[in-house]
Amino acid sequence: MSEIKTVGIVGSGVIGAGWAARCLARGYNVIATDPAPGAEEIMISKIANAWPALVKIGWAKTPEPPAFAFTTDLEEVGRTADFIQENAPDRLDIKQSIFVTLDRVARPDVILASSSSGLLPSDIQEACNHPERIIIGHPFNPSYLLPLCEVVGGNKTSQEAKERAGEFYKSLSMHVLQVRKEVDGYLSDRLQEAIWREILHMVKDGVATTQELDEAIIYGPGLRWALMGVNMTFTLAGGEAGMRHMLEHFGPALELPWTHLKAPELTEELIDRMVEGTTEQAKGRTIQEWEQLRDNCLIDIMRTLRPHNIASGKTLNDDESAQLSIGTKHWTPGADVPTPLEQYSGSVLPGWVDYNGHMNEAAYLEACGWAADKLFRYVGIDEAYRDAGKSVFTVETHINYIKEVGVGEPFRISVQVLGVDDKRFHFFHQMTHAQTGDLLCTAEQLLVHVDLKASHACPFEPQVKEALDAVAAAHAALETPANVGRQMKTKG
Repeated sequence: MSEIKTVGIVGSGVIGAGWAARCLARGYNVIATDPAPGAEEIMISKIANAWPALVKIGWAKTPEPPAFAFTTDLEEVGRTADFIQENAPDRLDIKQSIFVTLDRVARPDVILASSSSGLLPSDIQEACNHPERIIIGHPFNPSYLLPLCEVVGGNKTSQEAKERAGEFYKSLSMHVLQVRKEVDGYLSDRLQEAIWREILHMVKDGVATTQELDEAIIYGPGLRWALMGVNMTFTLAGGEAGMRHMLEHFGPALELPWTHLKAPELTEELIDRMVEGTTEQAKGRTIQEWEQLRDNCLIDIMRTLRPHNIASGKTLNDDESAQLSIGTKHWTPGADVPTPLEQYSGSVLPGWVDYNGHMNEAAYLEACGWAADKLFRYVGIDEAYRDAGKSVFTVETHINYIKEVGVGEPFRISVQVLGVDDKRFHFFHQMTHAQTGDLLCTAEQLLVHVDLKASHACPFEPQVKEALDAVAAAHAALETPANVGRQMKTKG
């Protein structure tokens, strides 16, 4: 099975450009196609508009989007790409034509995915010679930022293809929902559609304006939905008895004529009301301004959920753990310990730079924190260890800023373990420029081992203590760095 290096994007609209931006930010090469006049320029513009959000969330490693290949030849994309994401208009005849062409020219192991929001994959794969590799990979707008991706297989799709597609989407920091049964509209859009139909009915009947209906979501259930969805929200509504009491208590309301599942006729009058209402809501902002405001708010919500390790915050945590695990070595008894340990390398991210054009104070500490996380994993303090109820907390940090460094400049961080006892360990980071060797900063830290359930310090587990002792013994012969124990003062 070939490694995915180049992603083919078919269609340069909002969703296609979003996929392209997300793939570029995650380090994939992209080759895109769209027969429409000016499609390449439109795609470049849309990726540029998405890029600030990708920088802010930490996926993009460059201040500007990298170049991508563009062609008007669909077959070239089919021959070149290792994974193809199609984003053409949601018409079955168009998609069938595209997939027949791609299926004919693409290698048999290349997955062909559609971003369709409702068509059945069995219909799309009907005339293809390799239908087993055709799936739906349905994202949500903005596709470069939101984590959800619904994976739907047709009646001829292999389980292997669905699993491989899921792993690819996870590499893009996405939450993958493997849809159990092939159904029109899949999961999320069916739920959205029910709300959308109710909105159209209430606007048509003069019950509420578009703004009032949006506020009914924004200030109420939408906040709960962001972390626990509908079912868990209603479970809590049932009190200690949960969902059973909720259904028994509120179930009779299901017989009341509260909702209309059938959509109203889309008359010109109704269309005018919807347009007038949303135009007033926009308050003069352009679509691009709204997109960037939306992106910034989404990022802040996702980051707010991170400390709670729930919903989209958990997706960010899982992705960070996966990225930190790449290339991480683990101590084994009897193995030589590097002196010092080269724990982390990278380049200065665009979001780390301040108004002076240099890496800011917090970013140095963040980079050293990633190096510390690598050290924890080296000695066995990883997700499984924390899940078992033990972790380490920082007691004290001293950081010295030695030299400025700008966007994209490469760096390395080494760590020297200075001391270990039953509950604490003391280590020292040195961050150097990867090309010049110049010292950029040092960070000295003291950490304490904690029982998370009891909320107090406790001895390390034996296997971790053995690893720490081995590292400390190997590092004992190293010269103590000049900045260790350095105090801040104004006079000598």
